[in-house]
Amino acid sequence: MHSAEKYREFISNLPGNVKLVVVSKTKTPEDILDVYNEGHRLFGENKVQELVPKYEALPKDIQWHLVGHLQSNKVKYIAPFIGMIHSVDSLKLLKTINKEANKNHRVIPCLLQIYIAEEETKFGLFVEEAADILSSGEFRELKNVEIRGVMGMATFTEDMDKIRQEFRSLKTIFELLKKKFFADQPQFSEISMGMSDDYRVAIKEGSTMIRVGSAIFGPRYY
Repeated sequence: MHSAEKYREFISNLPGNVKLVVVSKTKTPEDILDVYNEGHRLFGENKVQELVPKYEALPKDIQWHLVGHLQSNKVKYIAPFIGMIHSVDSLKLLKTINKEANKNHRVIPCLLQIYIAEEETKFGLFVEEAADILSSGEFRELKNVEIRGVMGMATFTEDMDKIRQEFRSLKTIFELLKKKFFADQPQFSEISMGMSDDYRVAIKEGSTMIRVGSAIFGPRYY
């Protein structure tokens, strides 16, 4: 099945309240245009060095999200145009995003990446660390970032019960942070969880935004 057909089928089965970030890492601009031409405008990339040339080559009404790990020294390359950064996992990174957003006269929407998996390799904040950042005076001074919610990645496993529990814990953390820090801020509303293998479980557990690549484009190119 062609990616445009896969996209049409995928989107027709997606609940209306869930946003689809089509993850286009390793895909060519031509591949992306196949989905763009179906009317889709929200795409995600993992790496800055792959994102920037695609941003330059493709239509400017695409909203790009950075969904992979972000190093502070790479923020400046995406600050002029990025629609959302899903992977904020330190105050240092948040301060850098704020500084580069300020230079570009923008406010950059961000998600706090929360550590919910048991694997050692995953990036993210523990809930206590997220709370420490949000209650700090330094955070309150940042005027060019807007925290829109949380993101998390489940353990890479076949065990759907385990994945479900991890997604459920992210929803709980979202609610806790909302109540404590964002009770009067309706923009704190996103729970980015669920990928090609586990998005159905994620949606059942309250995801508002799924990050899907291979279910639409087929296997990645290496």
